[in-house]
Amino acid sequence: MADQTKLRSYVSLGSNCDTAAEKLAAALDALAELPEMGIGAVSPVYRTEPQEYTEQPWFLNQVVELFPGDSWRPCTLVDALLDIEAKLGRVRSPDPVLRFGPRVIDVDLLLFGQERSTDPHCLVPHPRMTVRAFVMRPLLDVAPLIVVDGLPVRDWLARTVCRVEGDRIFQ
Repeated sequence: MADQTKLRSYVSLGSNCDTAAEKLAAALDALAELPEMGIGAVSPVYRTEPQEYTEQPWFLNQVVELFPGDSWRPCTLVDALLDIEAKLGRVRSPDPVLRFGPRVIDVDLLLFGQERSTDPHCLVPHPRMTVRAFVMRPLLDVAPLIVVDGLPVRDWLARTVCRVEGDRIFQ
């Protein structure tokens, strides 16, 4: 059982490229290689319907529990996640229409213990996590008792208009 006193952080991984499963695995490996970073629970991979920009392939998504050491802060972790994305081939489109478009890899910080950050570079908790079934369903797998903004993750998931069928999430 994990040490209850350790700081827990949660990140979401997503990809909808041809090698999406390999990109998720590479991102998980890169997280494990970060200094003073432990890997906790890892959710199953879900196939998820694209949102907002719907003319693209379905995504693979999962959530990873991290145990960051004392030297980590939310913004330094975000910097490390952006570095992982870049190393795995992520190029952000300047076109605002494609903000939610196809991506080789997406690694987002969801939660960093109980900390909150309003820094535009590293908003914590992630500002859209509670309305995204592709985040809340796998987060429920790894942290079923976690509370986000005063509500259990199970309640946030129940508030989303979605359908989960096995490993597929429709929203």
